[in-house]
Amino acid sequence: IFGRWLNCCYQNLIPVLPARTLSLTACMFKSKNHDTDNNSLEEEEDEIDEAEIEELFQQQIPTGIGEEEHRVFIVHPDVKWGSRKQYLTTAALQMEEAVGLVNTLYNWSVVDKIILSTKTPEKKRIFGKGNFQALTEKIRAISGVTAVFVNVERLSPSSEKELQEAWGVKVLDRYSLVLHIFRCNARTKEAKLQISLAEIPLLRSRLRNEVANLDQQGGGSRYIMGSGETLFEMQQRLLKERELKIRSALERLRRKRHLLRSQRKHRDFPIVSVMGYTNCGKTTLIKALTGDAGLQPKDQLFATLDVTVHAGQLPSHMTVLYVDTIGFLSQLPHQLIDSFSATLEDVTHSDLIIHVRDISHPETVNQKVNVLNVLKNLQIPEKLLNSIIEVHNKIDLIEGDPEVIPISALKQHGLEVLKEKIEDAVVKYTGKQIMTLKVQLNSSQLAWLYKEATVQAVDDVGDDCTANVKVIISQAAYGRYRKLFQVT
Repeated sequence: IFGRWLNCCYQNLIPVLPARTLSLTACMFKSKNHDTDNNSLEEEEDEIDEAEIEELFQQQIPTGIGEEEHRVFIVHPDVKWGSRKQYLTTAALQMEEAVGLVNTLYNWSVVDKIILSTKTPEKKRIFGKGNFQALTEKIRAISGVTAVFVNVERLSPSSEKELQEAWGVKVLDRYSLVLHIFRCNARTKEAKLQISLAEIPLLRSRLRNEVANLDQQGGGSRYIMGSGETLFEMQQRLLKERELKIRSALERLRRKRHLLRSQRKHRDFPIVSVMGYTNCGKTTLIKALTGDAGLQPKDQLFATLDVTVHAGQLPSHMTVLYVDTIGFLSQLPHQLIDSFSATLEDVTHSDLIIHVRDISHPETVNQKVNVLNVLKNLQIPEKLLNSIIEVHNKIDLIEGDPEVIPISALKQHGLEVLKEKIEDAVVKYTGKQIMTLKVQLNSSQLAWLYKEATVQAVDDVGDDCTANVKVIISQAAYGRYRKLFQVT
C-alpha cells in the first residue's frame, strides 16, 4: 500500500501552461487592425502545449467516477428546520433538479430515488439510525446500482467514506457531480484549467483521507527517502505547487482577457452580459438577438462553460457585443464559482446585464435569488447591478409587470421591445449622447462618423454640400471628432 501511494505522489509534478478561449462572431471585426490583434493572441496561444494541458486535466481526477455509464440511486435529505433548510423551494422540486443533473450525463440513468426527512443533516450518516438502516436495505436490494447521489452541497470526507462503506458503491454530492458534468463538457484549454483548479479541494480531501488510512497502518507518518518530509507533507507540497501553477496560468489568462476587453473598449462597442440559471435559454436568446448561425443552443445543464462574444445590432444600428456566460446552480460551494472567476470577470467589466429567467420553471423565484446572490458575491459595481434588465423567457402571455420584459427567444416574440430597452439602457449607462451634427460632405467627416459612431439619419442635404447627421456617439469619440475636424 505504501509503495503504491508513494508512486501516486509524483503524479502531481505536471507542467501547466495558461490558456484562454474567446470567440468573436462580429463581421465588423475583420478589419486589418483587428486581424493583427487577434493573430498576435492566437500565436501566443499556439505556443501552449495542448498535450500538457490535457495531461494535467486527465491525471488524478478526484471524483474517481470514470467514463463508464452509471445506474444512479438518488437520495434527497429533506431538512425540516435549521440553517440548511431551503425555504424558496420544495423537496420534490429539488429532487427533480437532481434527476436532471444525472440525466445530463451520457449513458447515465436514474434507477430509483427517495426523499427522506432528516433532523440531523450535519451527522456523518445524515439520517437517524432507523431511516439510515431502511435506506441502506433499499439501496442494496436494487440490482445494478453503481452510484448513489446524495443531493447535498458537499459531503465531508469522513461522511463520504462511511456512506460508501455502508452502501458498497461510489457516493456523489452536488459538488462532485457538477464537476464531472463540467469535465464532460470541457472542450477548451480555459475550461480545463478552471475545472482543474476547482478539483483541488477534492484532491486535498482525498489526500487527508488516504493518509489517515495509512497512519492507521503505520505508514502515513514515515519520512520519504531522507527528505525530512512525511508522506503527507510531501503530497501537500506537490498539491500546492500544482495549484500555484494553475493559478499562474489563470492570471496570464486574465491579462489576455484584459487586453481583449481594452480592444473592445477602444472600438467603443457596448458590452452586454447575458446571465441566468443554467439552461434558462441564454444562448437561445443571444442567437435570436444576433442571428448568429454558429450558435447551437442545447437543452441541457451547463452546456456553456466558456465565455463567447457575439455582435448584434440595435434598432438605431448601434452595434453591441453580447457575452454568453456559464449558467448558475443552487447549493454549490463558493470554491466552484471562485474557480471560474477568470471567466466571470468579463461580467464585471460589462456596460449592461441581462438577467434571463425561465419563467415557466416551477423554481423560477428560487433561481432568481441564486443568480442575484452570485452576482453580488462577484463584487459587481453597484452601477452595473442597477442596470440589470430582467427578461422572462419561454412565455406566451404578456405580463403586466413593467419592470420585466416578456419574450420567447425560441419563437422570437418580444425581441424588438427588448432591443429598444437595451438601446435605452446602453445610452443611459455608457454616457453616450444623441446629437445632430452639421457635416461637410466634401470631407471625410461622414465616413469617420460611420466608423466611430452610430449614424441614425442623414438629412437636409443642401447646395452648400452640408448635411445634418443624427448620431449616437460617446464623449470620447466626440472629443476626437472635434479635435480631428476642428469643430467648435
